[in-house]
Amino acid sequence: MTGLNRARLLTDGEQVVVGLPPGPPAPGAAGGGPAGGAGPGGASGGPGPSAPLSLNTATAEQLETLPGVGPVLAQHMIDYRAENNGFRSVDELRQVNGIGDRRFAELQPLVRP
Repeated sequence: MTGLNRARLLTDGEQVVVGLPPGPPAPGAAGGGPAGGAGPGGASGGPGPSAPLSLNTATAEQLETLPGVGPVLAQHMIDYRAENNGFRSVDELRQVNGIGDRRFAELQPLVRP
């Protein structure tokens, strides 16, 4: 487990291999190697602490890459954005149907208005 960032947030569908030497990432994989560690916070590829996702420009598919966000919640986020002329702050995510305190805490560092 040396080199494995156990505090790193994983994305849906990502696979972390423990106990094997690092190899090339699988086609379409979001991380590189067992630690997936590139950049601050260990995120590589896709949204993460080094590249927050814009709530005002992200497509439904991009929003679905966020932890806990599926097609329905992504559509709720887009609907809120359309009805309110965009997000002025990340805190407005709390107003989106389906986002409670726990999910907001997970999403807050991964997005920007």
